Amino acid sequence: MRALVTGGAGFIGSNLVETLLKQGHEVRVIDNFATGHRRNIEPFMDQIDLVEGDIQSYERAHKAVQDVEVVFHLAALPSVPRSVQDPLTTNAVAVTGTLNVLLSARDAGVRRVVYASSSSLYGNNPVNPRVEDATPSPLSPYAVAKLTGEHYCRAFANVYDMETVSLRYFNVFGPRQDPESQYSAVIPRFIRALANGEGLSIFGDGEQTRDFTFVDNVVAASLLAATATIPNGEAFNISCGASVTVNALVAELADIMGCTAERTYLPARPADVRDSEADISRARRVLGFEPTVRLREGLERTVAWFTAR
Repeated sequence: MRALVTGGAGFIGSNLVETLLKQGHEVRVIDNFATGHRRNIEPFMDQIDLVEGDIQSYERAHKAVQDVEVVFHLAALPSVPRSVQDPLTTNAVAVTGTLNVLLSARDAGVRRVVYASSSSLYGNNPVNPRVEDATPSPLSPYAVAKLTGEHYCRAFANVYDMETVSLRYFNVFGPRQDPESQYSAVIPRFIRALANGEGLSIFGDGEQTRDFTFVDNVVAASLLAATATIPNGEAFNISCGASVTVNALVAELADIMGCTAERTYLPARPADVRDSEADISRARRVLGFEPTVRLREGLERTVAWFTAR
């Protein structure tokens, strides 16, 4: 397979690139390094074809998709709080950028586009665990943008007979996730604080639930989605299919790291979803997806990666 990974220098993207290379595929990456890091792809820079640029440019996207069979479209600004502060940029990257990728893929005759969507589009829909047919109820500009990307994927599948599939990732964590940004995801931020003997800041009462999944599970699902026989334009939940409270997550991390966790509870943030758990039965049935790394093992592997650095 000759694959393009948009956002390939990011957290999930670089893990996908590494696995694709290990499996013997040819890989091209497009990234503008706005949130991705060169260090993430530096170990395999001599094995990839790098297009440095922004998917908001049709010209750059068109260059990147040439002679590609499958596009894994992961490029985005992955943060709900960031989208609340700057909805225009989030929209430009996630909506205009996705449209550019789809148009370029159509014009280049790409076989399939695998789109990285998000569980955030369910919002506070009362159906939990989340099923793909539940009515979307996005709370944030980020969620709206991801949902719009899904609609574009379905439209291209219907109008241009392109193969598209959307994967709704739930709270992905693992190696290479950036703990430095003010928009960092909760697990790398907690690991860094615990390692430094700092207190943890938790938004809300900590009893909100999330379905965390280790990045290897998401990578495996993405590879399955590239080759499986599926209804065109379909969407799938990708996670472990089990939720945990943020308080329980903190206790698990503290146990793994052998320390105590001082907690400060702050007001809940705008657009934060209260409870989220994935029903992954459709992904199991159609893609043959089965999460192989459960929460405890994933946390142990993530802690080991961060503490080694």
